[in-house]
Amino acid sequence: MPAALRFTGEDKDLTLDELAAFVEAARRADVPGDNPLRAELSSSGKIKEITVAVDVDRS
Repeated sequence: MPAALRFTGEDKDLTLDELAAFVEAARRADVPGDNPLRAELSSSGKIKEITVAVDVDRS
């Protein structure tokens, strides 16, 4: 299993449908709901890429 899930917009910016697919994939991978997200934004503030760690060491 990958250490992180990473989604990018098919064109340049992530769409709502692509964000929903990211959340669905994270839920299927049992990513804890309190794991922090990392987003890369375009110069106009739109999401270009979003990443979440599959497992976070909480110790």
